[in-house]
Amino acid sequence: MTAFLLGKGIKLIMLLVAVSILSYTLISFSPIDPVQSYIGADMTLVGPEQREAIAAYWGLDEPMHEQFLHWAASVLQGDLGTSLLFRSPVIAVIGEKFLSSLVLMGLAWILSGIVGFMLGVIAGMKHGTWVDKLIKAYSYALASTPAFWLGLLLLMLFSVWLGWLPVGLGTPAGVLAEDVSLMERMKHLILPVITLSVVGVSNITLHTRQKLIDILNSDFMRYAQTKGLKGFSLIYRHGLRNISLPAISLHFASFGEIFGGAVLAEQVFSYPGLGQAAVQAGLGSDVPLLLGIVLFSTVFVFIGNTIADILYKVIDPRVRKGAGL
Repeated sequence: MTAFLLGKGIKLIMLLVAVSILSYTLISFSPIDPVQSYIGADMTLVGPEQREAIAAYWGLDEPMHEQFLHWAASVLQGDLGTSLLFRSPVIAVIGEKFLSSLVLMGLAWILSGIVGFMLGVIAGMKHGTWVDKLIKAYSYALASTPAFWLGLLLLMLFSVWLGWLPVGLGTPAGVLAEDVSLMERMKHLILPVITLSVVGVSNITLHTRQKLIDILNSDFMRYAQTKGLKGFSLIYRHGLRNISLPAISLHFASFGEIFGGAVLAEQVFSYPGLGQAAVQAGLGSDVPLLLGIVLFSTVFVFIGNTIADILYKVIDPRVRKGAGL
């Protein structure tokens, strides 16, 4: 296990270096002027000397490779820089925004796992029937539905037409955060959570369905059926562990999808999370914040994939033996 984690650590370092270089290179081709984004739309209020002073203050007058080296040296010392848009340290901005995103992604991740697993079990038990075909069609439809389109549809239906739920934001407009009740926060989370949970439902459903079908056709399940077990009692006693643990490990591997979907969901519902901050940083050419979010999201997704790898090795002894664990 030590060698496995050490290898993962080396891979993470190499991945962060590659992502940093690639991201900084792509940002250098951005047509957005960071000085203009810092000043605002009306550039006539600031003279040429002041613009040059602002560029020198943020180090934007240096060649791109020197900017990257200075930024990389600061990152190695634990300093991700200062956000041009929020006028705060990048670490503080990411910490604040990630807490909001973590609630959204956590609820959506749990909901998609529970719903997907239940639908997969039902489809596997009813293999070949109209119930199975309906769940399969539903899963394929979810897999091909863009998250932002579904979010807009839910927004129009439940917020604009019916008026049951808030249009967006994380809290009611014009109300201080400390005065917002838990119930009001949950109401603002309902539509974003439903939209984001759709991302992972289809994968879990189809995987669990196929896994359960394979298990039901195995020899030990046929033997259990000859002993009189059938229906849900058969699945509960002999099949639940075999289908639940692989589904859990697969669900941990979906951290990248859930994070990418959060960017779209937060943008549609104007939810103040890390995804919306990434969009603002990109449009505003806030290089320190954008790179900080990229590095943070890379580590977040890598941790999810690492947990999935560990679960696979714990579940399947053949994988564990092949990896030398």
